[in-house]
Amino acid sequence: MTTPLLETHDLVKDYAIGGEIVHAVNNVSLSISRGEFVAIMGASGSGKSTFMNMIGCLDVPTSGTLSLDGIDTKSLDSDALAEIRNRKIGFVFQQFNLLARTSALDNVAVPLIYAGIGYAERRQRAQDKLEAMGLANRLQNTPAKLSGGQQQRVAIARALVTDPLMLLADEPTGALDTQTSLDIMGIFQKLNDDGITVVLVTHEPDIAEYAARRIVFRDGQVIEDAAVKSRRRASAV
Repeated sequence: MTTPLLETHDLVKDYAIGGEIVHAVNNVSLSISRGEFVAIMGASGSGKSTFMNMIGCLDVPTSGTLSLDGIDTKSLDSDALAEIRNRKIGFVFQQFNLLARTSALDNVAVPLIYAGIGYAERRQRAQDKLEAMGLANRLQNTPAKLSGGQQQRVAIARALVTDPLMLLADEPTGALDTQTSLDIMGIFQKLNDDGITVVLVTHEPDIAEYAARRIVFRDGQVIEDAAVKSRRRASAV
């Protein structure tokens, strides 16, 4: 039996808006095992983004528990949460979030600076991840000299450079054309095949079909949690 990497029990996140309490996430209990590929879906305001922020240690719950790799995150201060984000989670975003005037190599190396890794080692590790993404000839290119798909590969390399336990991808294909989106999903599937846990947040049903499990939020609660039937496969190029 696979070991849970992420567990939530009666997870709640409340916000005070206009004198009222809004339950953005309302009593959510679920687990994600090591090595899973999970798609989290839901309309705007469903609670999926709030849930994503909590499992990414960007926010803390109002009540309930959230455990990542056996660590109860609710009791941690901001410095401890930042350390978990740096060591255990790799983030990939829709708009890439690359430093505009910085080379691909140095963009990928940034998380290793915060991890206290020396200059030579972090550049070598960044180069290795970029080469694995098929960007060996683009190491010195700034984002402006890269296509959208290449920028997202740089972002994935950056997410992987700390060897995280989990990749958390927030709408990673939202700014890409159809073929490039398939290429990126092929990369995620290959990484997952290699044992990396992937949690993908998306509003696109066809993209969710590349995951193995789909969790759907509505009004702060999980209304569907099931294996993806007729899962699609994409080729990593």
